[in-house]
Amino acid sequence: MKILGIGNAIVDVICKVNDSFIKQNNLTKSTMKLFFEENEFKNLLKNLKIEKTISGGSVANSIVGLSQLGNKVGFIGKVSNDNFGDKYEQGLKKEKVEYFYSKKKEELPTGTCLILVTPDSERTMCTFLGTAGKINENDVNTDVIKKCEIVFLEGYLWDEGEPKKAFDKAINNASKVAMSLSDQFCVDRHKPHFLNLVKNKLDITFANEQEITSLIEAKNFNEVLNFSKQLNKLIVITRGEKGAIAINGNEIIECGIKSNLKIVDLTGAGDLFAAGFLHGYVNKLSIKESLEKGTEMSSRVIQQIGARL
Repeated sequence: MKILGIGNAIVDVICKVNDSFIKQNNLTKSTMKLFFEENEFKNLLKNLKIEKTISGGSVANSIVGLSQLGNKVGFIGKVSNDNFGDKYEQGLKKEKVEYFYSKKKEELPTGTCLILVTPDSERTMCTFLGTAGKINENDVNTDVIKKCEIVFLEGYLWDEGEPKKAFDKAINNASKVAMSLSDQFCVDRHKPHFLNLVKNKLDITFANEQEITSLIEAKNFNEVLNFSKQLNKLIVITRGEKGAIAINGNEIIECGIKSNLKIVDLTGAGDLFAAGFLHGYVNKLSIKESLEKGTEMSSRVIQQIGARL
């Protein structure tokens, strides 16, 4: 198996809203808010029209993208034996992703992410992790990890306690580890831990400019470049309109964006970028070609609704 993803198994529920809805519910546009109360989350959802429901989660989106590009891939993520859990498993199997998890009835329901798309195509996410956030080391199969070339983790999943133990088990048994920093919210919440991972544990780090700048508290992008060069690891950064950049030791490789795109929804842009890049990487393309493949995949996904092609 080429790549095994370990991440939050979350059912994406996509809804279109106006900016006023974001303000009225005290949400910050373009960020992710965690909900800890199931009822509070349900109240937010009850007045909305659902456009689409998909088996989501950041790394799961990347893994599906890798499968669509013809790679043999797998995924580990915790769901409950409920309606959404069934839908989740079926959704992955339909995309030819091997699902290494046996679901059972859990105390909490399967995780859900409400993706609110405003007229400017930005997405604001409201996540009720449910049982997804309760992943533990027993859910991680060491034999499966040892048989894959790269384990791909997501920052969204990292948390103190059981999820951290699951992460450690995966990292300690993997031949190579890639991780996405996921969201500035995650970076700010777990800064010392993420910094330790980037410096000492990860072979490949995916981040956007905002996340990596926040992680090292950089004043400008030159500080990010200098930090990344010193690591002697592969740091891949998306920079919005400035394109994408990879730093590999002293080598800096850049790639511009595609022009004349009709942007509909930015959901999944980073996930599909990672899929394209990792596809290039595991299939021995150059870093420049891998960046181009990532850019191509993210360009395709932002011209439609949802995080799947």
